Amino acid sequence: MKLSMLYRLVIALLAASALLLGTFGHLSFAQSRRQPPSTNQKKNKRPAETGQEEQKEEPLPRDIVGKPQDAEKLTVTTQLVNVDTVVYAKKGGRIITGLKRDNFALFVDGVKQPITNFSTPEAPITVVMVVEYSKWTEVFGLYGSSGFEPGTYEVIRPMAMFLSQFIKPPDDYVSVVAFDMRPTPLTDFTNDPGRINQVINLLLRNYPAFRETNLFDALKFTLVGGRGDAVVLENSEAERADYNGLVSVQGRRRAVILVASGIDTFSKINYGDARKVLQNAGIPIYIIGTANLFKKKYGDFLGATDGLDGSPGRMTFLQADNTLKTFAKETGGAFYPVTFPGELPQVLESVNAMLRSQYSLAFNPGDVRDGKQHKIKVSVDVDGDGTFDDKDYVIQARQVFNAPKPDGK
Repeated sequence: MKLSMLYRLVIALLAASALLLGTFGHLSFAQSRRQPPSTNQKKNKRPAETGQEEQKEEPLPRDIVGKPQDAEKLTVTTQLVNVDTVVYAKKGGRIITGLKRDNFALFVDGVKQPITNFSTPEAPITVVMVVEYSKWTEVFGLYGSSGFEPGTYEVIRPMAMFLSQFIKPPDDYVSVVAFDMRPTPLTDFTNDPGRINQVINLLLRNYPAFRETNLFDALKFTLVGGRGDAVVLENSEAERADYNGLVSVQGRRRAVILVASGIDTFSKINYGDARKVLQNAGIPIYIIGTANLFKKKYGDFLGATDGLDGSPGRMTFLQADNTLKTFAKETGGAFYPVTFPGELPQVLESVNAMLRSQYSLAFNPGDVRDGKQHKIKVSVDVDGDGTFDDKDYVIQARQVFNAPKPDGK
């Protein structure tokens, strides 16, 4: 009798353990994106693909990577102000290549400035891809596809297509940062196809953990750098580490590719501060907007303001669109609101073409320390006849730079 009761007790304990594992097991899986794998491998060692020989990767040269910026600093100052410029025809959109320094004129507050540095679009690209990976992303994608595919495909699909098709080793480099309530670097700068596939598989295997989308903090972290989550694929035992922002990379063509809805929940910095960071960095941002797939179908059914449960209303979506348009325009990038997945190949081709066609201009602002915002305008004389052809061509370039404040003020 006693043995029978003991047997039943053991069975009951085993059943309870199985129930707990079934209830909470998915939570640890959902959070796995934020936990760097524990290992004794040396940091920065690239793991070999299964069944293949380890591929050697050329690290990003140390002479073009600086130290991370102060995490609380909102200004990026330099002796030279860099202005990346793309020129294309208004009719047909043909990108103009083969231009020289004399074909350009650069004005600051209406005053022509000498172009001290100029380079043509032959230089390789260094890109940071920033991906919104939150539960709202999952919801928007799921409803936008009418439940036919996982919601996260909306952001993973453009990321995977660009990384696999347009990053060309050995000269191009890419870093990937995913964000929800905080940004998480998935890989440092790499051009290893095996590492790129690891990034894609990491997001495919996992699920978003939080609903919040702190876009402004993520962009600041990407550009300026700071202390944040350790790089997931670095196999570091530390949970947090310094991340070098993109502004620390010098002497290369740089850009940010942002895949996001544009909604910001509660970033530590506000919209105005985020604009200053982007304006000062001088790095073009190419944006693939993901909200349209949901908004075009259900926008008319949404309330004007956010719901009590935090669900975004029509005003939030309009504000998100305006935010992304402003970020792209002021930095000299471009904004592509994607409504259907079939649009992606053409959009990504356009992004790649503009990245490969950037002229790099720079001017010396001198000892300007008035703490004010100054307007930048680039004009182009395509045929070299001495007359600007701005009416026939679109000149895509950053529009402003913020001068540092006087010392001691």
